[in-house]
Amino acid sequence: MPFVSIGGVALHHRYIEAKGTSRPIIFINSLGTDFRIWDDVIARLTGEMPMLVYDKRGHGLSDIGSGVRSIDDHVDDLRALIDHFGFDKVVLYGLSVGGMVAQGLCALRPELVDALILGDTAHKIGTTESWNSRIATVGRDGIEAIADAVLKGWFTPHFHATRAADLAGCRNMLTRQALPGYIGTCMAVRDADFTESARRIAVPTLCIVGDQDGSTPPELVRSLAELIPGARFEVIRNAGHIPCIEQPEALTALIRGFVASLDRQ
Repeated sequence: MPFVSIGGVALHHRYIEAKGTSRPIIFINSLGTDFRIWDDVIARLTGEMPMLVYDKRGHGLSDIGSGVRSIDDHVDDLRALIDHFGFDKVVLYGLSVGGMVAQGLCALRPELVDALILGDTAHKIGTTESWNSRIATVGRDGIEAIADAVLKGWFTPHFHATRAADLAGCRNMLTRQALPGYIGTCMAVRDADFTESARRIAVPTLCIVGDQDGSTPPELVRSLAELIPGARFEVIRNAGHIPCIEQPEALTALIRGFVASLDRQ
């Protein structure tokens, strides 16, 4: 299990090498998950491009360090991780809060970003009231208290009806996250607003959303795409908030096509 110390915080990660290309893609996972959500996508793309997955601060097997106070803490970890590996240019695929981290890095260090894939995310997610309510509930009763509602947003009714074992595993992943990391990241999302910086994104950008996403609905993700000059918007059918688990084949095709288009530009 590889770990790297970033500013004294041990980040759990996995780097998958590939020959013939120097442009790596970094996957940044969503709130309440770890990097195993990308397994089915990585299996399909292995050998085609270098890939890096990691557990955000306070998630999975990564440390929380001094805590999570804002989205900048996650952005700083990503920046330092890129510097650690010596990458010149990267493609960032951020899912949900991971998409906000990707937007934050693009605003802070645009020279590092070759392109963006922003999945099931937005420039602004939720309201102060909705996040404060979640934070209060989780702080009082634990993540288990909101698990059913969260999973309804993550996956379609068909997934719930036909993939009981996978659903149970995803529930375990969610409820076993460290409470301080989960609450701190909720606060970070609550306070993050990339509306203005999204208008200044100057790299090729693909915005993706599941057609049944109950957390960041298609119209919200479309509004992000409309802010970003020249952004492309794609909807994945029969998918909720986490298409990399529910529809990995369709998602992989979009990633592969988008990365190939960068070589033609």
